[in-house]
Amino acid sequence: MDLNEFRGIHTLVVMAIFLGIVWWAYSAHRKKANDEAAHLPFDDEEADQRTLDQEKTEKKQ
Repeated sequence: MDLNEFRGIHTLVVMAIFLGIVWWAYSAHRKKANDEAAHLPFDDEEADQRTLDQEKTEKKQ
């Protein structure tokens, strides 16, 4: 086994890992998590309230 065979096998392994990650990311069981992540920028009201609560807590201390 020479270096070029190793490079070919390495390329195939890396490509298989990449395709596995893509399949996992776009699979049906990830849809809910992906939808929640897509709506994070629009959930500012909750984040604003947490920030205000945290600022009030810090001022009391």
